[in-house]
Amino acid sequence: MELGSRREREQRQQLRHRRQKRVTAISPLVKYSLFVFTFFFWLIAGALLGIGIYARVEKGQVNAVVDLLADPAIVLIIVGSLAWILGFFGCVGALRENICLLKTYCYVLLILFVLQLVGAILGFIFSDKVEEQIGTLVETAIEKYRDDIDLQNLIDWTQKEFQCCGGKDGFKDWHQHNRYFNCSEENLSRERCGVPYSCCRPEGEEAVINTMCGYDFAPDVTPTEAVDRIYIRSCIFAVADWARENLFLLGGIAMGLAIPQLLGIVLSRLLVNQIMLEQGFSTGF
Repeated sequence: MELGSRREREQRQQLRHRRQKRVTAISPLVKYSLFVFTFFFWLIAGALLGIGIYARVEKGQVNAVVDLLADPAIVLIIVGSLAWILGFFGCVGALRENICLLKTYCYVLLILFVLQLVGAILGFIFSDKVEEQIGTLVETAIEKYRDDIDLQNLIDWTQKEFQCCGGKDGFKDWHQHNRYFNCSEENLSRERCGVPYSCCRPEGEEAVINTMCGYDFAPDVTPTEAVDRIYIRSCIFAVADWARENLFLLGGIAMGLAIPQLLGIVLSRLLVNQIMLEQGFSTGF
């Protein structure tokens, strides 16, 4: 009897020791801070995914755009899906104290952070190449202008907001890269040799938007002749100038994106180390 009671006491002591070890090894603050942080990240990703799917379904197959980067809905779906899966790993990993999920979440965040940092550095060093690629992307967007309503709204907003028109060659890009606005004799469109209404300079306070204000340009019209009716500044140069004038704002946005990523990396790494310590494994990255 005495031997049995001694074993029971030893088992109870071991059980208390394991409970105490569990309490001291895994910090509830770290665990639930990571969960709350990742949960909000997961919700935002779900919202992006939902908006992308809704926009894509509403457009249907008739207006499908072949170029991936020229369809904002597809971009939202891809980004939202990847972020939703990553957020799911973080949430479940934090709640279930799953080392595999937490490490996946941590490493993916770290890789994304490094890629963003390298991309920013390379973009600064090879700014000419970046400008060339952006010019090609803008030309593709102009070509697909009438094929996708989301892309059309994005281009119109950009041209009105930055008071610009077209890409590298200004308003001439619409004549060169869009089949509805080009000046070829085969083009029977009413928009021939024209530009979208978002290129037009506003005439006072218009109660009704004149969507035909950019029509009826001569094929050989010069920027000097067109400046009274439309914006002649390239949107690439306009956005670049705006970026140079708002470096502090862009820096703040970059920090706002980087800090949550670093916070997720640190919290997930701390929690992994605490779980490994509790399970008797050596900690390490």
